[in-house]
Amino acid sequence: MIASSSLELIALRGGLGAVPGVRLAGVHAGIKPRKRDLALIVFDTPQSCASVVTTNEIKAAPLLVSAAHLRESPTMRAVVCNSGCANACTGERGEHDARATARQAATLLDFSPAQVIVASTGVIGIALAVDRVQRGLERAVAQLDSGAKAAFDAAEAIMTTDRVPKLAAYAFYHQDRKYVVGGIAKGSGMIAPNMATMLAFIATDFPLSTAALAHALGAANDDSFNMISVDGDMSTNDAVYAFAPTRPDRAEVPAAFEGAFNAVALDLAKAMVADGEGATKRLEVRVTQARDVEQARSIARAIINSNLVKTALYGEDPNWGRIIAAAGAARAQLDPQRWSLFANGKPWVGVGGIELLSEAEAHRELEPETVLVELRLGLGQARATGWGCDLSRDYVRINANYRT
Repeated sequence: MIASSSLELIALRGGLGAVPGVRLAGVHAGIKPRKRDLALIVFDTPQSCASVVTTNEIKAAPLLVSAAHLRESPTMRAVVCNSGCANACTGERGEHDARATARQAATLLDFSPAQVIVASTGVIGIALAVDRVQRGLERAVAQLDSGAKAAFDAAEAIMTTDRVPKLAAYAFYHQDRKYVVGGIAKGSGMIAPNMATMLAFIATDFPLSTAALAHALGAANDDSFNMISVDGDMSTNDAVYAFAPTRPDRAEVPAAFEGAFNAVALDLAKAMVADGEGATKRLEVRVTQARDVEQARSIARAIINSNLVKTALYGEDPNWGRIIAAAGAARAQLDPQRWSLFANGKPWVGVGGIELLSEAEAHRELEPETVLVELRLGLGQARATGWGCDLSRDYVRINANYRT
């Protein structure tokens, strides 16, 4: 049930560190040679928890162990996330190491192991140095703190090829009380619609049931993390975990909370695209006048996921045929005789494939760092937006040397 309240949102600094009742730390455990590589998030009170995980059929050990914990325990109290090792495709040892990580955190914090979410990101097929993780956890517990600095350290500790930490937070008012939604995330490569390579942790001090939190997360995910693409690849470790103080199932959910939650998810998702591996440009694709939302989403995803569109964007090549070909390849039943295309608000191609911008004019529209393309289908009133980036020579360089 949605309750009425003020819809005004207040942007805050500090991401998860801005949420009351959340403490964090990011330390160097030795999984990576030098940089922070272990994050710990601790909640002062038991939390409802909801998750959305990768649709990849190969799922990493921490995803499997965390799913088991969510089935076993009605509340969560902590998150442990390491970077530098995905702990994926590591068999029984991988699951054993993920459970050992949860046990160590639970022992240090005096929680049940089933109240600990574990997550990993990094190279696939390498065993986790669990002894280093356990020693790192001791340091992380000693450094737990609230606020922006602690959140920044934690966000930095979960990075792989990311260039910058990703944090977002918004406050809202409900019944004259201020609440906060905040999050941290990582992701810059292996990013494609339907969850991929990314991790995000979002929390609020607004009490919610698990069912209400899961509903909010699912709705936000559909319009944010599932509508971004860097390179079209999907990882084995991707997940979004959301947390909120527990509350009975039938409690009202204010629209302002949903607005804040959606804003945090969208900010984090767009930050991943902006930080895409080797990216020099950002692409926003709006599909409008669609028959329904699913048609619009399907076509937007196809366009942002097209490597031909991405490389044309990198070269500022006004090859609009690549955009239309990608839209048609979505097999979403568009009408070939009714679409029209716009670049940064200017009519680019009219109905029937008539070019309305010259080659030079279209090239100029592709020069800015952020390019907006709108595809009007001429079929209805539904719409969806996707966010992507270009595919550059640096992307090849980064991924050619990712492990070596």
